[in-house]
Amino acid sequence: MAFEKEEVLKYHKGGKVAVRLPTPLKTKDDLCLAYTPGVAHAVKAVAADEKALYDVTAKPNLVAVVSDGTAILGLGDLGAAASIPVMEGKAVLFKAFGDVDAWPVPLNCCRQNGENTGKTDPKRVIEMVKALAPQYGGVNLEDIASPACFEIEDTLDRELDIPVFHDDQWGTAVISLSGVINYAYLAGRELKSLKVVMNGAGAAGIRICEMLKAAGVVDVTMCDTKGTIRKDRTDLNAFKAKHAVDTKALTLKEALVGADVFIGVSAANVLTGEDVKTMGSFPAIFAMANPDPEISPVEVEKALLGRKYVMVTGRSDYPNQINNVLGFPYLFRGALDVRATTINKEMKVAAADALANLARQSVPEDIKALYPNETLEFGTGYIIPKPFDRRLFVEVSYAVAEAAVKSGVARLDVDLAEYRKSLEARNETR
Repeated sequence: MAFEKEEVLKYHKGGKVAVRLPTPLKTKDDLCLAYTPGVAHAVKAVAADEKALYDVTAKPNLVAVVSDGTAILGLGDLGAAASIPVMEGKAVLFKAFGDVDAWPVPLNCCRQNGENTGKTDPKRVIEMVKALAPQYGGVNLEDIASPACFEIEDTLDRELDIPVFHDDQWGTAVISLSGVINYAYLAGRELKSLKVVMNGAGAAGIRICEMLKAAGVVDVTMCDTKGTIRKDRTDLNAFKAKHAVDTKALTLKEALVGADVFIGVSAANVLTGEDVKTMGSFPAIFAMANPDPEISPVEVEKALLGRKYVMVTGRSDYPNQINNVLGFPYLFRGALDVRATTINKEMKVAAADALANLARQSVPEDIKALYPNETLEFGTGYIIPKPFDRRLFVEVSYAVAEAAVKSGVARLDVDLAEYRKSLEARNETR
């Protein structure tokens, strides 16, 4: 699906975010309540106990969308200013899908006097995010280059008492795991029995591998531009070395022989039809490079003609799209609603399970109407829900909140049955 430049710029004209007023300001009394002298009471309440921020400010439903602009979409390091249209877009998705208020926070950490210093300074990003954190109930990190993004997220998650989530790392990982879960369901296999081969060992690849293992997958071979990530290699950074394996396969093509699942978060056209033919009897190909996948669905169809297979991409013009909007709005919705201190592995796996379970349910007619050229019935062509399925708001948000409570990171004492009812009621009115 392509749009003309002028059409896109017209949509973005004036920006995509604005401030709305949840409380009225129309009278003299309203003015006194909103600002001086009335606001002094709210100030004193917070000064006496910072927990009051959750009662008298926007903090409990406000997320900072933070980027330093070093890895913008597929465009690379273009700087914090250039990241703003993307961060505004992220804020729009937060609100439209998760009813979460979000605000762009571009950080000019890599440019001095207008010149690019060449790389992300993790410590500077960490300091800046910690400095602005009091206003926000959560932090969504976005488009920050690897490997700095790992240190930034890990440190902030450890040192802040609010959820910190790097969507480029975990969003794709959560949605991909849901697809793998449903592939295993269709294959009648347990996750621990799958042979998975991955290409791409950056932020998304590392976290996908971690999510797969957290859910029970055991056999994962990762590849980078130099081949398989093996224990005998001496050029691996700490993040890759953690997932190094003993294998005789030196290349992606060699590793792929007999594999059940291929997961690509790398580059266009690194696979051929001949490569996928060497995979197992019922292969799953997750080719998620954008805009052009590691192998096109058309080429896979030709190569596997007559065979049963699953094809997944990151594109909206093919079935089974890995779209991060299926995850982050609801991960934050559930986390914010129980005032979780983090978004941990249990919450992420719960989100993936909820997505997988939802894909197995009958699809409402209004959702089918949005996709007239697809058959939205659980099977090889539909293993991942569609972004406009309104049931996501309840099912995924609830699963995340429940996992937060059960894993001990929720700070609110929540009646989960009542919470689910509240989500259903909100879903009817939003």
